[in-house]
Order: sequence, then structure tokens, then C-alpha cells
Amino acid sequence: MPSRTMRPRAVPLLAGAALLWLAAAAQAASFVYVANADSQDISVLELDRAQGLLKPVDTVAVAGTVMPMAVSPDKRFLYAALRSQPFRVASFAIDGASGRLRKLGEAPLADSMANIDVDATGRWLFAASYPGHKITVNAIGQDGAVGAVQQLIPTAPNAHAIHADATNRFVLATSLGGDNVSVWRLDAEKGVLTPGDPPLVAAGPKSGPRHFVWDQGQRFLYLVNEVDASLYVYAWDGARGTLRELQRTTTLPAGFTGKPWAADLHLTPDGKLLYASERTSSTLSAFRVDPASGLLQPLGQTPTEKTPRGFAIDSTGRWLVVAGQDSHSVSVHAIDAASGALAAPKRLAVGKNPNWIQIVDLP
Repeated sequence: MPSRTMRPRAVPLLAGAALLWLAAAAQAASFVYVANADSQDISVLELDRAQGLLKPVDTVAVAGTVMPMAVSPDKRFLYAALRSQPFRVASFAIDGASGRLRKLGEAPLADSMANIDVDATGRWLFAASYPGHKITVNAIGQDGAVGAVQQLIPTAPNAHAIHADATNRFVLATSLGGDNVSVWRLDAEKGVLTPGDPPLVAAGPKSGPRHFVWDQGQRFLYLVNEVDASLYVYAWDGARGTLRELQRTTTLPAGFTGKPWAADLHLTPDGKLLYASERTSSTLSAFRVDPASGLLQPLGQTPTEKTPRGFAIDSTGRWLVVAGQDSHSVSVHAIDAASGALAAPKRLAVGKNPNWIQIVDLP
């Protein structure tokens, strides 16, 4: 036991701080929002982080084919893009106590958008259009509601994902049909994008760049390609806004003979594990991340919901929540932090064609 003569007040103070932290963590709630395209609604669920179970809270009708969603940096607002005519984005306030959604309004989008995201200031909504071959910027008002389109940029075919880096100085977008990633400089005061230098990074022919994520340290970028189900690792130079390819691997199970159809990818919060979904095989692939090089070590596949389009990992890194487009259900897989293995799923039926998931922690 420690001597009583050594810093007699340190232990009580540290113990008190730890107890306060544990109490706050215990009181925090985690809510899961699921976009259900064909039933045209959003499922609001609470994640029981002790048991890995989802509990229904509410179902919010949106009167449109709801697909990509995004959450504001301060977790106060949720945005949902509707991919049926008229194309628009619905803005919702998130109730800090219940997780329920209160609609603030709708604003026009320039096209059917495959992906939306919000910049670090919460003032600008980015969108990428797969059928319209364009990316756009909408302004967001002080009340959290999205406003008008203020910039529209034609791209190579089938723009798919768009996100800003952690510095909010660069925005990247994928072109699935053009097999490239475009790099843009962001003027965060004006919400204006201008081409980077170089403006494009080529991927492999007929690879189909789809979704991407940065590691927390902003040293590496991971890109999943839809058409060949490959997974690329890039070194990211955050000062210059450039990518340098480091590795190519695959999300496909051994012996796969069907048509590849990769969808989504996410890192665990500690950056040690990466997961990717592949829709034809209905599997989730796991990879161990080398912390120094960023390179991936394949760990195998786990069967999951049928046609797993979108998924998310909670802030503790213990739970992965995945949506099955053709099972009309979502599942929670426990993550083994040591091995990367995913436990058997705990399922919950939701609306029709669930495709996008956002997880939000609220105090």
C-alpha cells in the first residue's frame, strides 16, 4: 500500500475525479439513427451499451426516400437527404435528453445525393450526387437548419462520398465512375471549394471509389472501392492536401465468385481495427491497423445482415451496428478489441431498406 506521508490528498482527489467520470459515463446515453429508404422514415433507437441491445424510441416519417445522413459537430442536429423527387435535405434538432428528433425544416438539394456531411464549423453542408455527377455546398443557418445551395461543381461520373479533413482546410470527394478521388481547398469563412494541387488522385481502373475515412491522427486515409471490393491505404499529407498510395487489399472472402459490391468502412475509435462491408457476400471484413505504417492486416470475414450497406461503430469501440437493406433489420455485433472478432449479431427489425446509420452520444 502507498505510504500515508506521500501526497495525502492526491488519492482522494484522483479517486473523486474517476468516480465523477464513471458517473458521467454511466449517465450518458447513446442513440442510433437508421435511415429506412423504402418506408420513408428514420428509426430512433437507444443503444444499451451494457448489453449491446437496441431499444426502439421513435419512428420519424420523412415523406421521401431517406438515405444518407449526417450529424453536426456539436451533436445538436441531424440532417437526412431525400433521394426521391423533389430532392431535398431535412434538418432535425436532436433532443439532448431523449434523443428524439424535432423537424426544423427542409431545403432543396441540387440532385439525388449519395452522401452528405457537415464541416467542422457546422456552417456548411457538403453533398455528392451519384446520378448527377456533381458535388455541392449548402449553407447552414445559426438555428441549425440547412439553407440554399450556394456552390455546385460538376465532377467525373458518379460522385459518391464527400468529407472534410480534421483541419477543415481540405475536402475530398470520390468519383465511382471516374475511378478517382478529388481534392478541394475549403474557404471555411465563405463555404467555397477550389481545386487542390493536384486536384485528382487516380485509383485502379474499374475499382469504383466509394467511401473513405481518415485515421484520428490524420496521417492515413482508407478508401473502399465498390466495383472490385478493394481497399486502399493512403498516406495523407495534411499540410499540402495530397495522397500517396501505400497498400491495396480486398474485402472479399476467400473463394468469392460473385459480383463484388463493397459498401462502407469504419475505424474503431482507438484506430486499431478497421471494418468494411460487402453486400454480395453479406459479410463484414476485419483488419488490424499497424499504428506506425497505417498498413492493414486482414483478419477475416463475419456473416451479418443481408446486403449490409451502412454501419457504424459506437464511441466506446465495443459495438458495431449494421443495417441490412434486404433483411429490413439492424444488428449489433460485439467487438473483441484483442482479436478484432465480431460476436454473433443481436437483431432488431426496423423499417424497409435500412441503409444508413448514425450513432450519437448524449450526456
